[in-house]
Amino acid sequence: MLSLAILAGLAALAFAGILTFDVMRRPTGTEKAKEIAAAISAGSTAYLKQQYKVVSIIAAVLAVVLGLLINWQTGVGFGLGAFLSALAGFIGMNISVRANVRTAVAAQDGLQRALTVAFRGGAVTGFSIVGLGLLGVTGLYMLWGDPKLIVGFGLGASLISLFARVGGGIYTKAADVGADLVGKIEKGIPEDDPRNPAVIADQVGDNVGDCAGMGADLFETYVVTAIGAMLLATTTSFGINGLIYPLLLAAAAIFASIVGSFAVRTSDKERIMRALYKGLAVTGIIAAVAFWYITQTFMGNMSLFWAALTGLIVVIAINLITDYYTSKGYSPVRSIAEASQTGPATNIITGLSVGMKATALPVIIICAAIIASYWFAGIYGIAIAAMAMLSMTGIIVAIDSYGPITDNAGGIAEMTGMPVETREITDALDAVGNTTKAVTKGFAIGSAGLAALSLFAAYVAEVSGEQSLVLSLLDPKVLVGLFIGGVVAYTFAAYLLRAVSKAAFDVVKEVRRQFKEISGIMEGWAKPDYGKCVSIVTAAAQRELIIPGVIAVGSPLAVGFILGVKALGGMLAGAIVVALLLAIQLTTGGAAWDNAKKYIETGQYGGKGSETHKAAVIGDTVGDPSKDTAGPALNPLIKVLNIIAILFAALFLKFALM
Repeated sequence: MLSLAILAGLAALAFAGILTFDVMRRPTGTEKAKEIAAAISAGSTAYLKQQYKVVSIIAAVLAVVLGLLINWQTGVGFGLGAFLSALAGFIGMNISVRANVRTAVAAQDGLQRALTVAFRGGAVTGFSIVGLGLLGVTGLYMLWGDPKLIVGFGLGASLISLFARVGGGIYTKAADVGADLVGKIEKGIPEDDPRNPAVIADQVGDNVGDCAGMGADLFETYVVTAIGAMLLATTTSFGINGLIYPLLLAAAAIFASIVGSFAVRTSDKERIMRALYKGLAVTGIIAAVAFWYITQTFMGNMSLFWAALTGLIVVIAINLITDYYTSKGYSPVRSIAEASQTGPATNIITGLSVGMKATALPVIIICAAIIASYWFAGIYGIAIAAMAMLSMTGIIVAIDSYGPITDNAGGIAEMTGMPVETREITDALDAVGNTTKAVTKGFAIGSAGLAALSLFAAYVAEVSGEQSLVLSLLDPKVLVGLFIGGVVAYTFAAYLLRAVSKAAFDVVKEVRRQFKEISGIMEGWAKPDYGKCVSIVTAAAQRELIIPGVIAVGSPLAVGFILGVKALGGMLAGAIVVALLLAIQLTTGGAAWDNAKKYIETGQYGGKGSETHKAAVIGDTVGDPSKDTAGPALNPLIKVLNIIAILFAALFLKFALM
């Protein structure tokens, strides 16, 4: 049956290749459009090359250390996981910077053509992720036959994801905030106006943050969820079938996602979101039927099917909840827009309130899923629910990566002076894309919560193989660990927000300098120095990711070696709870701020250029690093903490000081 997983992985990569060919054959427009697209592509590629150059050295050293401290399989698996995670992000970014200009040109021929190009460009990222992930996990399991030996693969993927999320998030939001504060607030020019010296850096940021970063993020979530389920299978009576079952679910969902991707079609600007959800619904229905057949024929225990179905239901529920809190059509976003009438202070206060309230329903859904899946099949059932949820990654990432492609397409349409009708189409696509990005972040956070819980259970099982591990709140070590876990999440997020602020400060100074010293920029006959802003945010992203990386890797090692496995267990539990809530607040609240601004730009409360709009732009600059830097980066943080705990559990038992 493992051959089915290999076949599905190859099918995903083959389908991604076909979609790439289809996107690349589309026209690229005028020389001006090609020039702008080339600048975005060059900036994105230069950033990733610089980041991977630094990260590859760190990864190589860690691979050797892990090989020496644990075993050579862990070292090799770590290296392969890091490479495939980086590759998934690189593929996603490279297709997005080529699909953007083609989407803009396609918009001149109508909405359906533009939607097709943008969605298929995003689908390349999605199917590359699931293809590489499933092939990596299945291949290593076939090679070594022990899921414990492939935990290093998950750590490699998680570490690259962490750096991609942190670095890309700092880059994209420093450029975005810097461009908005000077361009929109001080100069009163449109978002993608070519006169803004930070506009190319902003466009580059969409790709390195939302495509490369999200690609690496969901790649690692996908593989560590599969590994966690396989580890827990060793504690059940299902035997080898229990080890293979999560991989079969992933394989079935790949074929379902391929079929579902063809259902994404519409020519109505009011039905774009419905078209995307139709593709998701078709995928979910086909996957559910396939899960039923696989469970009945391969496992013979239908309780596992109900656990898997629980995971699929969570996908739908999280999508609907996030859509409610972040879409312009509902009261949370509109309440922020309304509050903007009295200035940025009330906008920010209302936005904070929306973000905090948005944590309740997702957590209730996750709690219900935990109880239901545990009731069906115990701890292993929770892992299966998480795997079923992550099995939808292909279609989910396609919907997500569509967002930055349409965002860039709108920018290119603006900067090249394409007809108003074209910009109306790209604006409609981009407005939906902003919501889809928020929905995907909700999916990533929710799946991270379930995945982390299964990893936590795997850690407890690993330690309990050596000694009985009881995590009682009456144990001071466990209590201390809980507080440390919560503080780690907050400290990690704080450094990221501060990093964006510092980098944006430098961008604002540079943009102001260029407007002041380069005569003719505002008149349109002098060209800004776009490269200077690109250089500023590139250097800042590389510099500022060091401390968050040290926090993520160093904190579980420090707690494990100093306070021992009980304190570390408490730390993992505390980090899961606090990081999950904080991530939901930051990402959902940030997206709500963004769409409140966009709602006002449709003509509400005075429209573009009004004082209400300016207040909303300020709120959006607060929301930007929340939703695209700090919030999403908490996902890989949770997984890194748990995987390090699993890998080093034996050493913690031997060498803990307390």
